[in-house]
Formats: sequence, C-alpha cells, structure tokens
Amino acid sequence: MSYDLSLLGWAGFRAAELPDGTVPARVSRVDRGAAEVIAADGQHHARYGARVRRASAADPVALPCVGDWVALKWLPEGRYELDEVLPRTTAFVRGGVSRDSIGGLSGDGQGQVLAANVDVVFVAEPSMHATDFADLGRIERLVALAWESGGTPVVLITKSDLFESGLDDLLADVRLAAPGVDVHAVSSLQGDGVRLVRDHLDGSRTAVILGPSGAGKSTLVNALAGGDVMETQQVRAADGRGRHTTVHRELIPLPGGGLVIDTPGIRRIGLYDMGQGVDLVFSDIESLAEQCRFGDCGHEEEPGCAVMAALERGELPERRLESWRKLQREAVWMASRTDARLRKEQQNKWKLITKEMRRSGRSRP
Repeated sequence: MSYDLSLLGWAGFRAAELPDGTVPARVSRVDRGAAEVIAADGQHHARYGARVRRASAADPVALPCVGDWVALKWLPEGRYELDEVLPRTTAFVRGGVSRDSIGGLSGDGQGQVLAANVDVVFVAEPSMHATDFADLGRIERLVALAWESGGTPVVLITKSDLFESGLDDLLADVRLAAPGVDVHAVSSLQGDGVRLVRDHLDGSRTAVILGPSGAGKSTLVNALAGGDVMETQQVRAADGRGRHTTVHRELIPLPGGGLVIDTPGIRRIGLYDMGQGVDLVFSDIESLAEQCRFGDCGHEEEPGCAVMAALERGELPERRLESWRKLQREAVWMASRTDARLRKEQQNKWKLITKEMRRSGRSRP
C-alpha cells in the first residue's frame, strides 16, 4: 500500500533536512529500540540506527516518538533502518517528575516527548468523574504544557450527555481556567460536538489527545475515524475511575484528512522547560501582578498587592491563585533540577577530557 506523505503532514521544506541516501517516514508507534513508521511505499518496522542510539543516550528527548518525521536508510539485508530524527516543529514534553513515598517531588530533570509535530493539543476532561466535577487544576497544567509545546490547546469536556444539569456553568468555569482557549462540550457516543472537534483537523493537521483514564479519548478517536479503530472500555461504576484501554501512543490517519494521536491515561504530568506556558494560562493573574506596588511582589502580604486585593474582592478565585503558585513552584524546581543535571554532565565531560589528556601526556589548557 502506498501513501501520499502530504496527507500525513509532510511539508516540502523538510526535503532539505534529509541526509543523503535516505527517505522520509512518519512514526506511528514506538517500540523498544524500534518504531513503526509510515513511508511513501508503505508501513515498516524500523530499528534504530547508531546515530539515533547515540543521540538518545545523551538526551532521552532525542528518542523517536509518535509524530516524528524520520529519515530511513535502506540496508543491504533488505530492510529499513531509522537513521535520524528530523527537527521537530513542535514537541509536547513532560518533565521527569513523580511523587515519592513521603509525598515530595522527585525526578532527574529529564523530559519525555509524548508527541511531536503536533498542531493541536486536545485536553480531554470528563464532565463528571464519579461525584467529582472536571479537574480545573489538571486542565490548567495540560493547557500550560500545550502552549509550551508550540501547539494550539483546545479543551474538550467529554461525556457531556452524562451531565444532568449545570453544563453551561461548568463550561464557563473551564473558560476562566483556560483564557483564550476554545472549549467544547462533547458526547462522542451521541455525536454532539464531534464536528467541532473535527474542524480543528482540516487538511493534514495533527492533534494529540491528552487526559486521564476514563475521559473517553479512544471513544472520541473512533467517532472522528467513523469506525472502531481503538478499543474502548467503560468507567468502573464502583469508583468512577477509568481503565487504561490505550497502553501506547499511536498515530491514526483519519478519513478525509487529518491525523490524531491517542495516548494512555495520564495520572500525573510534570512541567518541563517551562517558559510562557504558565503565564498564558494565568494571564489574568499576570495582568493583576503588573498593577502591584512593588515589581518583586510575592503576592502574599505585601502592601499594594493587586493580586491579593482581587482575591479579597472575590474577583480572583482562591483555587486559581493556589494553582498558579503550585505551577510556579514546580517550574522553578524543575529548572533547578535541569540545571543541576547539565552541570553534572559538563563536569563528567571535563573529567573525561582531563583523563585523556593525562593519558596522552598533555596538560589541561
């Protein structure tokens, strides 16, 4: 089976990025040490070449991921090898953050790319999870990472048909939590809102769907594809928690154009290399901060703090301020971990150089 790579998002400028003697392909799924790829002449299982292995050993972010455009080299034994990952236009990267046994943050400051070359990031949040309403803090976190990736975030409040009343109020709360972002209520089983979602994928645009287990991500993929391309399961009635139906990330071309990447449910996702993402999500707080009397205001008990004044007037929800503080602390913590890792790598590099110089009888410059 042959493929028109332009329908998979291939752009002409990428031809100059291809090493000599290679052909382009897009990664649809990643396995250990290899990837499933789609090239013009069909689908292939391509093992990583030496160049890819060296790059990923130095930095895990360089590992091939779903959505990557890669260069394939034909080997004499009659198979393709994944020779190089082409430069990414966008990358959704989560930090290596987890909760340790005493509830603190732990991690190595390294990131993991969840999806690459993505135009749209769908943040899927179920309208109701057991007796809990949509998790606004999780939405804020994922939207911040979406902005940082270079993609355009879109929030989808899924399973809207199960929400008995107050859906408009919920959507209003979500819009306040994600200013400037399109927010849609979606019922994939009934088809409500699916057309609005599909409109974000006109042409050959690529989207990734992120959200917790039980958010209906795979059901939405099936609705967009017009058939059962992904396995689905029901949320457990006992606790409202979703089962992990999707166990790997997969790129799925859609009939009529556009592509979507389904992902496993995300329990926790750490910030990584944050720049403007948090500022964009909390643009209301950033605007208030500009009105504070002191430029270095910590928004705690300082006189003339416009943020605390808005909080006291009821114009700024306390939940939102606490969410902003939490993400700011985490972004600073991740930056310090990354800096420490880079310093350690630089120290190790100089140790090797010094050792080699001593071995060869030279002195360090």
